[in-house]
Amino acid sequence: MNLGGLDELMSPVTDCLDESSLRALVALRANPSAAERMSLLAERANEGNLTADEQEEYKSCVMFASFLGVLQSKARKKLILSS
Repeated sequence: MNLGGLDELMSPVTDCLDESSLRALVALRANPSAAERMSLLAERANEGNLTADEQEEYKSCVMFASFLGVLQSKARKKLILSS
């Protein structure tokens, strides 16, 4: 997945956040039930045992996690540069 263009699209998001919001974004984690579900889907995917619906759910989770990871990385960088 090429996230280069996505990285540029996310700059305006992190640019409009204050320090408190940037810190909250960096600290953001999935709730325990969502993390457990993602772990189960990942395990089933590695075993090749996902149903079609689970494949779609897992794909959406992976895409969101990638998006959030880039956004959090940009937030960390902005916090470092502003300190």
